[in-house]
Amino acid sequence: MIRVEVQPELLRWARERAGFSVSALTRRFPHLGAWERGEARPTLKQLESFAKATYTPVGFLFLQEPPVESIPIPDFRTVGNVHVGHPSPDLLDTVYVCQQRQEWYRDFARSAGEEPLAFVGSTRIGSDVEAAATTMRHAIGFDLEERRRMSTWTDALRRFIEQADTLGILVMCSSVVLNNNQRHLDPEEFRGFTMADDLAPVIFINGADTKAAQMFTLAHELAHIWLGQSAVSDAQAAWMPEHAVELWCNRVAAELLVPLAALRDVYDESAELQVEVARLAQRFKVSTLVVLRRIHDVGGLTREELWQAYAEELERLRALPRGSGGDFYLTQAARVSKRFARALVVSTLEGQTLHRDAFRMLGFSKLSTFQELGRSLGVVL
Repeated sequence: MIRVEVQPELLRWARERAGFSVSALTRRFPHLGAWERGEARPTLKQLESFAKATYTPVGFLFLQEPPVESIPIPDFRTVGNVHVGHPSPDLLDTVYVCQQRQEWYRDFARSAGEEPLAFVGSTRIGSDVEAAATTMRHAIGFDLEERRRMSTWTDALRRFIEQADTLGILVMCSSVVLNNNQRHLDPEEFRGFTMADDLAPVIFINGADTKAAQMFTLAHELAHIWLGQSAVSDAQAAWMPEHAVELWCNRVAAELLVPLAALRDVYDESAELQVEVARLAQRFKVSTLVVLRRIHDVGGLTREELWQAYAEELERLRALPRGSGGDFYLTQAARVSKRFARALVVSTLEGQTLHRDAFRMLGFSKLSTFQELGRSLGVVL
């Protein structure tokens, strides 16, 4: 049986990169410890299986030393205002597939004669926060009075995504890599990212995060689109980042969702905090997390009080039971953006895009699944 030469440190790098211990993989690869010590070598088939298990391109394992991987867009993630390094394979693969989708849609938009989106890159850092948020709200059509008439803020979030999609932004929201339910995205690693482009702007929202947090993430990433700047972010309503871009985007996101002037008109500082937060969340149809941030901005909470209340509310929200997965095809459309999904299905049916390429970008393997997605989007009879 032919064994292959592979540097032990590359096997160790691939395992650690994927977040596995030796013991976690020993059942599938009984000799992994010996491979990493250089005492034994795997066969090519074993190496290919190991690469698949650790989400590593097999070619990487034939290098002389581990590669230095970086996210191909600016990385603004921080913990305690300290930059976060070493992106996981899940984050990297999600960014890569979104790049493929963006490149495809850019070509599609050009061939369809679509005009560049004037709002992308139309704002600059240092612009007045209230004016920028007002401009964005009008462009998106995210009207305060319309939101008040909605039943819940989750309806408002769904409408928010639809409006951004209608405006021309590919909003993708998923909790897993492609459709692999074994590869869950970690909201502690990232909450979203933006890939700015005047024909195919992409916003990705980590669907593993709470619904409450997703609304602020979307607003934050929209601010990045208006700046025309791509970025991986860890946006949270209570954070005051040191990075100027992230700080500005957070402030604009908060103003976009709950205008400070409107809040001042209805905020009752004498009311019990939890009761008032619930009332304002219902009125503005935003999450309670966003309301807490805005109460701080209006002077109702100190910085320390905000952090404590925010942490307690986040813990409460995370403890709530999560809903069922719902309709698969509606979920799939949300994962890749309805705008992108419709365009891809139409292009494939017209013979402009290969089924193989469409399946790769959607994470599908069956023609019947693709056809049913098209029917759910109203583009297949």
